[in-house]
Amino acid sequence: MTDDETGIETFDPADGNTRRFRDALGSFATGVCVVTTGDGAGRVGITANSFASLSLDPALVLWSPARASRRFTAFSTARHYAIHVLAADQFALARHFALDGMDFALPGVTTSPEGVPILPGCLAWFECRQEAVHEGGDHALIVGRVLRAASRPGAPLVFSAGRYGGFSPEQG
Repeated sequence: MTDDETGIETFDPADGNTRRFRDALGSFATGVCVVTTGDGAGRVGITANSFASLSLDPALVLWSPARASRRFTAFSTARHYAIHVLAADQFALARHFALDGMDFALPGVTTSPEGVPILPGCLAWFECRQEAVHEGGDHALIVGRVLRAASRPGAPLVFSAGRYGGFSPEQG
């Protein structure tokens, strides 16, 4: 069904419209994060855009890894992890962890007291202890209690419609 005034067509996402549903979701611009952990198998990282604040008191955040990811088990079972909010100039870091989640041979990487890799130069990072994991269809919802956080000013790296970009605040 199409709305004649706007040209927007309504569709059922469960009716063979997976791609159209994904494209519609891509209309919502998100920040870009890299999540890291130091599980028993070694250091692991993954690029994600499914991050959100959940609660201020207690300090809780959530993110959602895909079950199809080879790194899913490392994160769904990780006791501790860190979520890094990337700056506009960190596209290469986003690409790096999208392609290879095991390569931490990068300058300036440090380690949290819990053994989690902390990436340098990010706009913010949140060191977390896993609070809960919930079912979420083809993803899981991982809730973390924030143990420590850090931030700096700057423009974020943004993801929308399948592409990376920047953010320009409205002038006024």
